[in-house]
Amino acid sequence: MFEDLRFPVIAAPMAGGPTTPELVAAVTAAGGFGFLAGGYLSADALQDRIAKTAELASEPFGVNLFVPGGAGEADLGGHVERWRAEAERYGVEPGEPSWDDDAYAAKLEVVLERKVPVVSFTFGAPSPADVERLHANGSKVVVTVTSPAEADQAVAVGADALVVQGFEAGAHRGLFADEPGAEGGGAQYGALSLLRLVSARTDLPLVATGGLVHGADIAAVLAAGAVAAQLGTAFLRADEAGTQPAHRRALADGGRPTAFTRAFSGRPARSLVNRAVADFSATAPSAYPQVNNLTKPIRAAAGKAGDPEIMSLYAGQTYELAGSGPAASIIERLQAEAREAATRLSRLR
Repeated sequence: MFEDLRFPVIAAPMAGGPTTPELVAAVTAAGGFGFLAGGYLSADALQDRIAKTAELASEPFGVNLFVPGGAGEADLGGHVERWRAEAERYGVEPGEPSWDDDAYAAKLEVVLERKVPVVSFTFGAPSPADVERLHANGSKVVVTVTSPAEADQAVAVGADALVVQGFEAGAHRGLFADEPGAEGGGAQYGALSLLRLVSARTDLPLVATGGLVHGADIAAVLAAGAVAAQLGTAFLRADEAGTQPAHRRALADGGRPTAFTRAFSGRPARSLVNRAVADFSATAPSAYPQVNNLTKPIRAAAGKAGDPEIMSLYAGQTYELAGSGPAASIIERLQAEAREAATRLSRLR
């Protein structure tokens, strides 16, 4: 699946805009592998993006889906009113803070119909029945995990490979369940630590992710047992990425720390610290996707206005070390850096 890549790098599925068919096609053409982000899209929109990517890419690519959580009652407290005040500044209405399943069942049918060769899952493991259907259709199943316990669950449902996500990663943690009282929503493992812990309990192929933006990072996780490295932040400023201009500028300017916040979506996600993160994080409820639906039109308006202080500026801890330019050039740089790092291992002889 990933062991035969010309260059063991996977473009992470970045939902909400950054991942585009053009980015996936460019990464696959350069010898890596790309995942389309199915999160937040309708089934029809996902169908269109798969078709567009298939037109552009000569190599296989994958699709990522969000596993829906329970539709429990969520107390958003004063979070609605706080965001309503921001909405008034932009002359828009807040979204309806309602629960939905992200059209999971319909999008699963899309990837089955399109016979997508690799389907990955975030926010949980798919059901054994869904895994069985995908396997019968010729698809490989990949599950994102953030702890050894989650890895055990993914193995139990029949996953073919695991994406091992360290806490350094940008955007949402792939937690199966968000613990409201826990910073970051649950136990926090660094990418290398989690890779070693998970590799000690399963022989499945492991893909490491979390704060990997340099070729030396890729070399490090390969040396630690990963079959590939999944990078998201490294491609946020790629020419082919759909990252909003204000987000790109904030990444290029640097200087902002990153922090976990539920302010934008109701799930822990690593973002550059802006006014929304600083002011709303302490009281943001664990209520996904209700909070995400509430804030979506407000964040969109902030992006259109070029205001980075109310946008979800998702990025990994090492974002300041990531570059820009065509995706092919980014991969060429990563390859050179990885080879240089590999030569340093000669000291171990």
